Amino acid sequence: MSGIPTRRALSFTRLLPNVITLMGLCAGLTGVRFAVQERWELAVGAIVIAAAIDGIDGRIARMLNASSRFGAELDSLSDFICFGAAPALIIWMWALSGAGPLGWMVCLLFAVCCVLRLARFNTQVLGEDELPSWSSRYFTGVAAPAGAGYALIPMALYFETEWPFLTESWFIIPHVAVIAALMVSRWPSYSFKKIRVPKAAVLPVLFLVVLLAAFLVSNTWLTLALIGIGFMCTLPFSLLSYRRLSKGQNRLVPGLEGAGTPPKSEAPPASED
Repeated sequence: MSGIPTRRALSFTRLLPNVITLMGLCAGLTGVRFAVQERWELAVGAIVIAAAIDGIDGRIARMLNASSRFGAELDSLSDFICFGAAPALIIWMWALSGAGPLGWMVCLLFAVCCVLRLARFNTQVLGEDELPSWSSRYFTGVAAPAGAGYALIPMALYFETEWPFLTESWFIIPHVAVIAALMVSRWPSYSFKKIRVPKAAVLPVLFLVVLLAAFLVSNTWLTLALIGIGFMCTLPFSLLSYRRLSKGQNRLVPGLEGAGTPPKSEAPPASED
């Protein structure tokens, strides 16, 4: 009958990225459950698993040509739960529940900054001709999964070292507040998915990956903490690199509007993987 919309069946291939995203969402929510049970290592581990899943769902969608607006919205909502709400609740229950209103306020700040960062990410305009091609190597601010990882570094370090100051509110509160500010800042941070490995460096990189895997097995939490600290240490270099490239672009195209400022767009808008 004309005028009646028909429903098309979807193949499992097109559904697979959404299924993977939902698995990540379940991992993030399970982290909150483990935190309620005071099983802290499992709680942080669940967020790490959610981050790993978030790193593959968008890529699988593009490989299978299964990207959709529904998947983009689902991924964004999942990111807020896994990397905004869940880490904030885990940190509050672990170290800040006895810190009074200030402890809860900084956890709210972290969650709110995460959702604001995701909202900005999803509404940015794509394909602006005036943006140089190299701008896609950078995120505007710290991506949500990275922000969650940075916020949980003290917990990972504590699991390995049991240094008492890592559980103190005077240390946790400013640490979480700084990470929250970085997520909504205009600070250009590296988008590591854009890194290309030269052919001559392939074997050394593979060797380092194997070495890293060995450390993850033998000293899991210390290795994860050091990885997070290492990524944080790249932030000053990303700023310097961006400014250097921006100055070069200004010399090539005098009067270029927007040059020297962090990029307005990040592709693709569906995921921060």
